[in-house]
Order: sequence, then structure tokens, then C-alpha cells
Amino acid sequence: MPVDMNMNVLIVDDYKTMLRIIENLLKQLGFRNVQQATDGSAALKVLRELPCGLVISDWNMQPMTGLQLLKEVRADASLKATPFIMITAESKTENVVAAKEAGVNNYIVKPFNAETLKQKISAVLGNF
Repeated sequence: MPVDMNMNVLIVDDYKTMLRIIENLLKQLGFRNVQQATDGSAALKVLRELPCGLVISDWNMQPMTGLQLLKEVRADASLKATPFIMITAESKTENVVAAKEAGVNNYIVKPFNAETLKQKISAVLGNF
């Protein structure tokens, strides 16, 4: 099944520059509807109001981290099937394991480029 390039993609990061970079990469890849949130609780509000086909979230945010957001999404019956990719500057094994245990679909370590992002999204949603 082809990837719906019109679906809402939610990017979550407390660093505005990172939001802009990821949004630009997604647009380069052909995604048309990119939503933004600056922390986990804002992201949950967006997710509950707007169906999103993919969440790409930073790990390190306050007051709600990406891992806490992931756990909230997986605990919510209406959101739990939402594909979720975590982004982090740290490739610590325990973080990868914690994210996997919480139900993350994929993991990206900063810095990354459009090709890496495309590969990770393709692994989760299928080739596009």
C-alpha cells in the first residue's frame, strides 16, 4: 500500500530550529501536512484533535519527554497504533531498549539527513 503523502505527520521537539529542519526534510521527501508541537503534552493535544499517520519525536524535552509521550500514545486506545519514530542525540543502548520496550517503531540518532529520515520512515510505513 503506498504511503499517503497527505497524512498528518507530527514532529515534536522543544528546539524550534530542529522542528524547522525536520519539517524541511519531510517536505523534501514529499510530505505535505506537517504539524508541530514543542513538548509531549502539546503533542498529545494535537494527536487527540487531529489524526496523525506518523509521530517523529525528540527524546529530551521538558516537562514531558519523548519516552513519556510514547508511553502515553501506546496507553491510549485511539492512538496506540500510531507509528512513532524517536530522535535522540544519544545512542545509549539503555535508551534504545527503553524506547523499544515502550513500543517505538524506529529510532534516529542525530545528526541525520533526508536519506536517513527516508529510510527510517520507509521501515515504518513502507517505501515511498
